[in-house]
Amino acid sequence: MFVLGNFFLGLANVLDIAFNILIVLIFIRALISWVNPDPYNPIVQFLYKTTEPILQPLRNILPASFKFGIDISPILAFLVITFLRVFLVRTLFEIAAQIMS
Repeated sequence: MFVLGNFFLGLANVLDIAFNILIVLIFIRALISWVNPDPYNPIVQFLYKTTEPILQPLRNILPASFKFGIDISPILAFLVITFLRVFLVRTLFEIAAQIMS
């Protein structure tokens, strides 16, 4: 059973790293949005392509009363990712610990 425990442990670590990378990418995109970035810059295009699938659904969920000129979808994305890190990653760590014991 230790193989299954190691699988869950590895999955939890990979998800934690992926969530950390997403937080950094969304933070950089939010910082870049304060200036007028060149949309043809490959780095800006990469940031938009990797973060837009996360931010666009959150923008669609927001009611019209929250759309007052400031995009708060990165804040919501931080909250959702933090919840997933606390809930999902810790749950996988606990499952791995129970299987390995």
